Amino acid sequence: MAGTVTGARRRRLGLRGDERAALLFLLPWLVGLVAFLLVPLVWGIWISLTDEQIVKVGEFVGLGNYQEILTDDPLFQQALGVTLRWIVLTTPLFMVTGLALALLLNQRLPGMFVFRTILFVPSVLSGVAVAVLWIVLLNGDLGAVNQLLRVVGVADPPNWLRDPGWAMPAVAVMGLWGIGGSAIIWLAGLQNIPPHLYEAAAIDGAGEWAKFRNITIPMLSATMFFVLINLLVDALLVFAPIFIVSGGTQTGGPANSLLFLMYYIYRKALVEGDLGYAAALAWILTVVGATIVWLAFRFERRVYYQAGAEG
Repeated sequence: MAGTVTGARRRRLGLRGDERAALLFLLPWLVGLVAFLLVPLVWGIWISLTDEQIVKVGEFVGLGNYQEILTDDPLFQQALGVTLRWIVLTTPLFMVTGLALALLLNQRLPGMFVFRTILFVPSVLSGVAVAVLWIVLLNGDLGAVNQLLRVVGVADPPNWLRDPGWAMPAVAVMGLWGIGGSAIIWLAGLQNIPPHLYEAAAIDGAGEWAKFRNITIPMLSATMFFVLINLLVDALLVFAPIFIVSGGTQTGGPANSLLFLMYYIYRKALVEGDLGYAAALAWILTVVGATIVWLAFRFERRVYYQAGAEG
């Protein structure tokens, strides 16, 4: 009996020892979580309720910043509209283009591995370097894109980054150039589809379109959902190409046609020095982003998870 009690006590002591060891290993991560996430979040909430400036300590103003943003700030309304238009324009465009490229990359053709590598390279390049490259390519007078358009018969090609109507499509083209990262994710989803499903469909006489509609799309629903969430988050946080196109100035592209919410936050915080107002803008962006992602998650019920179905 004494030996049993002693063994149980040792097991309990050993479990507590394991817990202490686990806590010790987790301690650096916990310190980082508190220091670099929780503390900045709490501080951000606080300064959004003040008139904090870079050059002076702020005083408490309550919800004054939020009230001004929502009722008396036309630039915020424009920035919100620009951001939402960007989401509507680029999310389906990038999804369809990424899937189309993945279908091409999934073909068994000579040199396909080399082509996959070449296509993926732009997605890992610096966003600043890519933006500078495309500013040169899209130059209205001497850019290679307009020179090519003139060769094929377009007499008056767009002045891409200086025309408010063409600035956002121009930035979307920059994004399309780096679509290889998304295409690789789509490719992984395609290669995870069991081949016997296509074989069975072929035996039943299904054509290529029927296979794509009834097998490929349903089996890619989990990949599609993952890509959708990532594209939505990226669309809300787009900044680097806008900073380069705008030259880091107060204007967000021609006639503020590229004044995204993220760029407007940068402008209020680091150009105008209004930290309290910028923090309130950041929290409004957080709420807008969380709402959009929550709406996207409403479609998760239609996602088919293969592993769960087999289990």
